[in-house]
Amino acid sequence: MLHSRCQPMLALPVIGSERKGHAVARSITSDEAPDSTLRSSAGVETRTSDRLRTLDRTARWGTWALPVWAVLLFIGTITHQPDTRSDFAGFAGYVTTPEFLISHIVASIVGAGIGVLGFIALFVFLAVRVTSSLATVGLAASVVGNVMITAIFGMAAFGQAAVGRLYLAGHTDDAVTIYNDMYGAPLGATAAVGILALVVGLVCLGIASARSRVLQVWGGIGLAVGIVVFGLIGAILNDLVQSIGAVVLIGATLWLAYCAWRAPLPG
Repeated sequence: MLHSRCQPMLALPVIGSERKGHAVARSITSDEAPDSTLRSSAGVETRTSDRLRTLDRTARWGTWALPVWAVLLFIGTITHQPDTRSDFAGFAGYVTTPEFLISHIVASIVGAGIGVLGFIALFVFLAVRVTSSLATVGLAASVVGNVMITAIFGMAAFGQAAVGRLYLAGHTDDAVTIYNDMYGAPLGATAAVGILALVVGLVCLGIASARSRVLQVWGGIGLAVGIVVFGLIGAILNDLVQSIGAVVLIGATLWLAYCAWRAPLPG
C-alpha cells in the first residue's frame, strides 16, 4: 500500500520536465519566427526593387519614342493638300500620289502608335517617382485622343485616295458627293473630340512633368505649348503653324527624354 501511494508522487517530476521541454521548444520557435519573417520580407523588398528598376529602365528607353513621334508629326506636315472647295482637281492629284499614302501610313498612323508608347513611358517614369493625378488624367486623355485621331488618318490615307481616283477617272460629281459625305458631321465630331482630348492630355502630362522636380521645367512647358500650337491653332489654320508646333514638340520631347535618361534612380 505504501508503494502504491508513493508511485504518483514519483511521476510528478517527469510531467514537470515534459512541460519545461515544451516551453523551451515554443520559446525557440517564437525566437526563430521573427527572423524568418524578416528574411521573407527582405526577399520581397529585393524582388520589388529589382522589378521597379527594370520598369524604370524600360520607361527611360520608352521616352525616346516621344521625339520620334514629334519628328514624324513634322514630316507629315511639310506639305498640305489643296483646298477641296477651290481646287478639287489639284486635291485629287495630290491624294493619289504614293508619297501621300506613305506619309499617312508611316508618319501619321504608325507615328500615332509610337506616340502612345511615348506617352505611357513618360507616365511610368513619373509614376515611380511622384504621385500625380494630373499625369494619370493626361495619360488617359492623350491615349484616347490619339486613337480617335488615327481613324481620321485612316480615312485620309485610303478613303481620300479612292475619291481622288474616282475624280480623275471622270466621275467628278460622284467624287465630290462621296467626299462631302465622308467628311460630314460624324467625322467632324470625332476629329474635334480626338484633337481636344489629345491636347488636354498632353497639356496635363506637360504640367505634371514640369511640377515633378525630376524633369526640367522647360521640357514640360514646351510639351504643353507645342501641342496647343500644333493641335489647336495648327489644325484650324492647316498651314505652316502646324510645322512650327511640331518643331516645338521636337525640342521639348528631346529635352524630356534626355532628362529622363539622366535622372537618378527612384528611391
